[in-house]
Amino acid sequence: MATIITKHNFQSEVLEAKGPVLLDFFANWCAPCRMLTPIIEEIAQEQPDVKVCKINVDEEAELAAGFQVMSIPMLVVMKDGKAVQKSVGVQPKEQIVQMLKA
Repeated sequence: MATIITKHNFQSEVLEAKGPVLLDFFANWCAPCRMLTPIIEEIAQEQPDVKVCKINVDEEAELAAGFQVMSIPMLVVMKDGKAVQKSVGVQPKEQIVQMLKA
């Protein structure tokens, strides 16, 4: 299951995480975001070495601004506290898995 990220747990859950972190920037009203949710949950179950996190852009505008989120859904792969991969829009599962390996 994906971890919900807020500005209060971002430091400990994302920046201090060991291994890759997949951030899913989403909004509840966003249809493409809802289409991506089952894919994100599958990855969370199938990739135990990856920390999968969701950030609601409506509730966490500060974090969204920090990542320059202009369109959602936006996925960001973090490694060692740095963004290393980014994609916007619904992506096939295989492409997201490839992002995590890059």
